[in-house]
Order: sequence, then C-alpha cells, then structure tokens
Amino acid sequence: MPGLTMRRIADLYPGEAKTDARDAFVIADAARAMPHTLRAVDPADETVAEFAMIAGFDDDLAGESTRIANRLRGLLTQIHPSLERVLGPRIQHPAVLRLLDQCGSPAQIRKAGRRRLVTLIRPKAPRMAERLVEDIFTALDEQTVVVPGTDAAALIVPSLASSLQSVLDQRKVLAAKIEKLLEAPLFPRS
Repeated sequence: MPGLTMRRIADLYPGEAKTDARDAFVIADAARAMPHTLRAVDPADETVAEFAMIAGFDDDLAGESTRIANRLRGLLTQIHPSLERVLGPRIQHPAVLRLLDQCGSPAQIRKAGRRRLVTLIRPKAPRMAERLVEDIFTALDEQTVVVPGTDAAALIVPSLASSLQSVLDQRKVLAAKIEKLLEAPLFPRS
C-alpha cells in the first residue's frame, strides 16, 4: 500500500467526525497494522521545512479568512439581519461569495431578480441555487426598512467577498501542495 496518505487510511475506519482522538487512534493503528505506510521524518529534511512553512502560511490565511468572514457577516447583520441569517452560515460558500461580489446590497440583489441570481450562482451551487435564491428573497421580504449606511455597505461587501474568495483559493492551492508533499516517496527513485 505505498503512497497511502493518512486521509486515505482514515477512510478505512468507521465514523465521519474528525477529532484529535480519532486521528490519534488512526495513526497508532496504522503504525501497528501497516507500518510500511508510514515514513520516518528527519527534522532537517527539506520536506519538513517546506511543510512547516506552508502550514504556517495556511494558519495565517485561516485567520484572515475568519476575520474577513466575520467582517462580512457583521456588515450584513448591520444592514439586513434577515439576509445575514440566510447567507451568514454559508458565507464561505463560493456561490454566496459570487452573489455578494456581484450584488453588494439588498436592493441590488432584489433588482437582479430571482432568475438572474439562480443563473449567477448555479455554476458554484448546482443543487442549492434555486432554494438559496428563494430563501434570500424570503429574507428580503422580512425587512422593509432601509438601514442608514446600506449604500456604503454596498461598496464594501463586494470587496470583502472578493477578498475572502481570494484567501480561500490560496488555501486550496496550499492544501494541494501539502497533499503533494505528504504523498512524496521517502526515498526518490533513481
């Protein structure tokens, strides 16, 4: 089974939840039952140094994505709490970020209309596009007052959505690089 990653090994065990206790069990059991799937790590190894650097940068990006997502949710709460209740839990979903990048205010979302919004987000959320748009319009109908500052938020929301998508894209690139590092053979074939 050369080339197995811990993620693939973990898939061999029942349960979906990712916890430290489960991870520790999977690693210990893999060391016992499949020692050939594990590789020794030398702290001076270039791969270890590269991994540490990439993981550190990913930690920074994770903090940045949390900060931007919280700022975005805060703005939505300020201008339209009902809309935030719909979009907030999905704020890092590519479809929601695309929507907020294109339509930064409740008025812009309403003006775009249901059909255009479904068309806009369907490539990023094929199964939930229509339901999400219906939930959005239900939320828009719950608030009839335009809160002061909504126009300013309409300028900021798209920028934050774009920034958050950029950070999430960077994290995907790093995750792929980390996966590649972890799958690299211990001793390259000559």
